Amino acid sequence: MNITVTHIDGPCILLEINGFKIITDPTLDSAGKIYHHGFGSISRKTDNPVLNDSTLKNIDLILLSHHQHKDNFDNKGREFAKTVPLILTTKNGSKKLSNAVGLNNWESFAINTPKLKGLKITAIPAQHHPSWLPAFFSGKVIGFIIEYEGQEHGVIYISGDTVFFDEFYEIAKRYKIDISIFHVGSAQFPYLSGKGRYTMDSNDLIKAVEVLKPNKVIPIHHKGWSHFKEKEDTMKTNLSNNEFTKEKTIFLVSGKPDKL
Repeated sequence: MNITVTHIDGPCILLEINGFKIITDPTLDSAGKIYHHGFGSISRKTDNPVLNDSTLKNIDLILLSHHQHKDNFDNKGREFAKTVPLILTTKNGSKKLSNAVGLNNWESFAINTPKLKGLKITAIPAQHHPSWLPAFFSGKVIGFIIEYEGQEHGVIYISGDTVFFDEFYEIAKRYKIDISIFHVGSAQFPYLSGKGRYTMDSNDLIKAVEVLKPNKVIPIHHKGWSHFKEKEDTMKTNLSNNEFTKEKTIFLVSGKPDKL
């Protein structure tokens, strides 16, 4: 099976599986603007998306972990999403998008396509807030499991924006994971919630890898916004030096397709 991943921007990747083209969390705005994410949280976008003329053509599916934060679904991303035949996202997100289907935790959606037989997407729980804050502060977020016929080494897992939490143990019970794509970066808003994290840092990612035991680890969504507080060099050093991640981790170069 031919699998290629291309990092575009932040949480946005192009995942091509046997010709079936998936975009995750489309963020396509240029750098420089300040965005309001809700409940007083603001941040600046500092990186530009890396695209070529064909990147966004003939996309079959968008996997949108959540719609309510601009670093996962920005203005140009919303416009682009209108051109794609199907979006899978949260139940609340589907109410805002005419071409979307909303999924609850552990709910699956089958897609009939000649490109990829037996394709099924399952919504996976995510916790996009520190444990001591209520869930509504950030709103509902999901990750995704991608399954299809012919997966010899396990499924594909996309975490969405999440901290490390107990549901990782349940994911490990249910799935053997081949390729794991993790949103990291240690997102924080110190003026609102101190050092409370809204996404994993590299130490939390290492814990997740210990639990899930994937074959490949791809960190994304760790730079490009002012609210990410773990430096990219620190993340790379920690993952490259850890016994659980040093041989498994693939650091993507934006705009460059990586064959998995």
